[in-house]
Amino acid sequence: MSAMSVATPSLSARLREGTRAEHQAAESEGFVEGLLSGRLDVAAYADLAAQQLEIYRALEEASALVGRDPRGAGLVFAELERVPSIERDLVHLHGAGWRDTVRVLPATRVYAARLRDVGAGLPEYAAHAYTRYLGDLSGGQVIKRMMQRHYGMGAEGLAFYDFPEIPKAKPFKDLYRERLDALPLDRAETDRAVAEAQEAFRLNRAMFAELGAAHP
Repeated sequence: MSAMSVATPSLSARLREGTRAEHQAAESEGFVEGLLSGRLDVAAYADLAAQQLEIYRALEEASALVGRDPRGAGLVFAELERVPSIERDLVHLHGAGWRDTVRVLPATRVYAARLRDVGAGLPEYAAHAYTRYLGDLSGGQVIKRMMQRHYGMGAEGLAFYDFPEIPKAKPFKDLYRERLDALPLDRAETDRAVAEAQEAFRLNRAMFAELGAAHP
């Protein structure tokens, strides 16, 4: 009787397990804890929104490239596009002249540069898109509620966390994971995706650290 083969973990499972430590470390950054506990202010959130714009511009430039790749086109969803929403938030948070007043932190520039350097590669794009978009649909909704609870924010300024074309997050997240798992990646490419997702969390944590120094 032959031994039963062990099923190879799916890409989404490997990404989840492979980034567990980095994910917890990012969430424990003082800036995140301070913002979610109500110890900071709307200005701190406005600073975060400016960093998000730089990151999502780079990510969605990569989406446009990957969307032309038959192997990866199924992972690109127009419903997830965030740049227009962030720009609306910045008008509310910083005023009509926000383009002349917002700052982009050094760690954010490093993060965006990394996305532009590697984001056209399917394993790397999958890693960054998984990290950002599934986070927005999950923990991002907690951030939205905490901003409303602690800082009295309404819908304006929080459009980033609204996905009007995704009325129910769970079925969409399930679909997204199915698309991830269906990507035709070999073992080496899967390993690259996991390593890049770990790097994405480290880059995010570095950005939070600089935000924390700016908003003690």
